[in-house]
Amino acid sequence: MQAMTSSTAPSSHAFHAFQAAHAPHAPPGARAPFGEHLRHWRQHRRLSQQGLALEAEISTRHLSYVETGRAQPSREMVLRLAERLAVPLRERNALLVAAGFAPMYQARPLDHPDLAAARQAVDLVLKGHEPNPALAVDRHWNLVAANAVVPLLLDGVAPHLLAPPVNVLRLSLHPEGLGPRLANAAQWRTHLLHRLQQQIAATADGALQALHDEIAAYPFTEAPDTPPPSPIAVPFELRTPLGTLSFISTITIFGTPVDVTLQELAVESFFPANAETQAALQQLRQQAA
Repeated sequence: MQAMTSSTAPSSHAFHAFQAAHAPHAPPGARAPFGEHLRHWRQHRRLSQQGLALEAEISTRHLSYVETGRAQPSREMVLRLAERLAVPLRERNALLVAAGFAPMYQARPLDHPDLAAARQAVDLVLKGHEPNPALAVDRHWNLVAANAVVPLLLDGVAPHLLAPPVNVLRLSLHPEGLGPRLANAAQWRTHLLHRLQQQIAATADGALQALHDEIAAYPFTEAPDTPPPSPIAVPFELRTPLGTLSFISTITIFGTPVDVTLQELAVESFFPANAETQAALQQLRQQAA
């Protein structure tokens, strides 16, 4: 699909060369002046005023005036600075409003008529990936859609974890979710927390920080028969009645979104990491038919 790009690296919904070493401070409130928003994102990206001014091709003095409120930026300047700072679309709207301009990017639900082509693309990816599991999530890792294989792997999960909105990170690590069935719980937990940290660094999202803190506090016990680490990618190892299933995954995102919902949407597709898993998935589909 030309509208979407894929990566096997740990990813967030907006890729960035993350430099933040610690969890970010919460972004300014909605009524904060533009300069405060700008300073937050500049410091969050670990850029000096001079560094940002060079990237945005403006003078350091003018940037300083904008940050302190002594100068008002044009709409073009707001968008240029947001682009250089890799600010997500949702937060670019906040920057525009703080500078006195109307929001530029809409946030329509995925079932909106204007997003019909995007929804069809997501459905095609999910359906076409069967008999392997695949799912789509929003910016907070809440389940948006899944193919028919995913529910077949959720036997024994507590009903409250399957009540909408279903958070897939909570589901995968919770003691009443898939956590006790993970054959490589410590490895998968570390991997997910790292992905969350990257996403928090990119978006400064307080809800993601709260989710990170929640799942980091879940108790877990590593099984004595933990499989050795994969030489190619962190696997998702799940014990099932058909044996331990091993998956590697890819993340697919829309490549050029101008809608907030689409930028924040990701499709994760799981592939069998060995022949035994591939055979078990075929058997699982036959049993469900």
